[in-house]
Amino acid sequence: MADSLILEVADFEQDVLTGIYSEETGKPQPLRFTISVRLKPIAHYAPDTPLGASKNYMDLKFAASDALPPGLHFKLIEAVADHVCETLFLQDERVEAVTVKIVKLAIAENGEKIGMTLTRERR
Repeated sequence: MADSLILEVADFEQDVLTGIYSEETGKPQPLRFTISVRLKPIAHYAPDTPLGASKNYMDLKFAASDALPPGLHFKLIEAVADHVCETLFLQDERVEAVTVKIVKLAIAENGEKIGMTLTRERR
């Protein structure tokens, strides 16, 4: 098995215009994102390895927040996840795969986690 490096931002919350909730209320829906990005690691990470040898974690957060076009209504949360994947692939050619898990916070009734997970690999 080849080495891999997984960077992750977990349980990041962002309001997004999506789904029936936003159609009915006209308001953005609160979503909880967990984003994992698979990169090919370098051969060794020494204490003085420069920051550029990895990816900035804030890029993951950006893909699920400021990179989402303001005012655009995504009918499906799958489309939101796809946009996050595309953003991360465009940002950095080292990204081999992206997994986006989205939980819809507005429709949970008893603390259950309702949502989806999408994984895309670079083509």
